[in-house]
Amino acid sequence: MGTELSELVVLAKLIIWDEAPMMSKYCFEALDRTLRDIMKVKDWANFDKPFGGKTIVFGGDFRQILPVILKGSRQDVVNATINASYICRNCEVLRLTRNMRLQSISTSDESLQLSKFAEWIAYIGDGTIGYEVDAFNVKIPDYMLIQDNGDPIDSLAQIIYPNIEERIDDPKYLQERAILAPTLDVVDAPVNDYMIAKMSGDCHKYFSSNMVCKSDSVGDMLGDVHTPEFLNSVKCSGLPNHEINLKV
Repeated sequence: MGTELSELVVLAKLIIWDEAPMMSKYCFEALDRTLRDIMKVKDWANFDKPFGGKTIVFGGDFRQILPVILKGSRQDVVNATINASYICRNCEVLRLTRNMRLQSISTSDESLQLSKFAEWIAYIGDGTIGYEVDAFNVKIPDYMLIQDNGDPIDSLAQIIYPNIEERIDDPKYLQERAILAPTLDVVDAPVNDYMIAKMSGDCHKYFSSNMVCKSDSVGDMLGDVHTPEFLNSVKCSGLPNHEINLKV
């Protein structure tokens, strides 16, 4: 012990762990043992207390994603949750029953629509939706679906960004809308290119300059492996592509 981090842990009054149901029970048990070791320095009796006597708040919803077990069975997944840990015996369950997002809605129509959507999501989580409840198939209401007019990207853009050519300079209009996609490939090519084409002005291409910093310890080995061509092909979250199209 004796580190700045351990001293900060000793001073902490509350530790909050969000999305806890997604984590393996062994993560919580490791935290329990660690806090016991840290807090016993202050008082040896803390070694026999759950989490060394610290108050821990685990937040999350078991109706969402549970721990991912590679090639694991349903039993393996259930056994990996915090409910299967000895820690659960010392937990008090508090349920949040009021939808706070609905409290901030000003119009009754919007509040009713959001309330129906929240109820529908809850039914999916409880596995009680539909006439045939088989835990595999869920029928999405028609009012939530985007009708395909032959071009799926155009259909999506027209619903999310109607009249974007006329309102491209409206910050509030842009802040209230977003298109989410599961992978970067979906966003880069069809969606971004389509939205840029809808904007006025000349399109300009910009290219990054990529190279590997040489290190005395490895010589030029990394430079031989990670060539500029390879670096230019890398696409990952948080890093702009080698080639981007902008209208400025």
